Amino acid sequence: LSKEFSSTSNTAAVATVTSRVTRNGNAIVEKDLLNHEDLAGDRGMIDDIFDETYREKEGPKPPLRYVWRNIILMSLLHLGAIFALTLIPSAKIQTLAWAVLCFLLSALGITAGSHRLWSHRSYKATLPLRIFLTIANSIAFQNDIYEWVRDHRVHHKFSETDADPHNAMRGFFFSHIGWLLVRKHPDVIEKGQKLDLSDIKADKVVMFQRRYYKPSVVLLCFTLPTVVPWYFWDESIVISFFIPAILRYTIGLNATWLVNSAAHMFGNRPYDQNINPRENPLVSLGALGEGFHNYHHTFPYDYSTSEFGWRFNLTTAFIDLMCLLGLASDRKKVSKEVILARKMRTGDGSHKSG
Repeated sequence: LSKEFSSTSNTAAVATVTSRVTRNGNAIVEKDLLNHEDLAGDRGMIDDIFDETYREKEGPKPPLRYVWRNIILMSLLHLGAIFALTLIPSAKIQTLAWAVLCFLLSALGITAGSHRLWSHRSYKATLPLRIFLTIANSIAFQNDIYEWVRDHRVHHKFSETDADPHNAMRGFFFSHIGWLLVRKHPDVIEKGQKLDLSDIKADKVVMFQRRYYKPSVVLLCFTLPTVVPWYFWDESIVISFFIPAILRYTIGLNATWLVNSAAHMFGNRPYDQNINPRENPLVSLGALGEGFHNYHHTFPYDYSTSEFGWRFNLTTAFIDLMCLLGLASDRKKVSKEVILARKMRTGDGSHKSG
């Protein structure tokens, strides 16, 4: 049994411990068990660790219940994004640059914020950085941090089961956007209510955002991106609304959704061939480093979500910069020895070909 940490306070190297053989039908699946008590003591929670004891309920699946409001709104949003594409040739270069900046800020609010910081506690952030990431998260408009964390921890704990909000076993469309267009499976609701979210409830910045989430989204996701180009460089109000707000927002949503869909279906599995998530560099490019998904589901507590540092991983570079500036600390990192051992034990062998 081992649990390894570096001697510095900024980066902790975490190792998996123990292994056992479990049976899944006729297949023998070798799994690494984590020392839950050690991880809980270090990160303050363990609800992102896969629960092997969960069993789906027998009998017929509950019928789909469509959420027509979401279906209509998502349809209109994507139609608006298609219209926005026709406006790009008429947009000023400043407007296009502003749209890219808004995309990057909103993406970091998800990747560095609600994902790596709050969902996985893979590093620590000071109050100024938490405020910045909360603002960026509201620009992204992908549910408030509290709700995002709850759904994401359920996703990891019950991955690819009925209790997974965007279970990829139900197909590409469902895991990409369909899960938002229907009522949640009862197991998702049940398991989500049983999670320990005390660490999130104790964060006053997160709870402040939750309390004022709707007005923050109106202001930061739609109004601010529209007003800046219209006011400061006299862009037309139509272009200002449809490109930096609607098109940017739609691209941001789909970049995140591709992590749930494409990165669970397309790519290799060098760390654990017994789970669905894959390594998908194209998804990493669009989602600022979130496409190294086989690694991430194998080692969910690693702040980089990858063993390759900054490669296709702008979020890791951002977190490292924040540490350099003294705004972040205690980055959790899996040791190279543990990564190699895991590849040899449960990987698909693709690491040998580079």
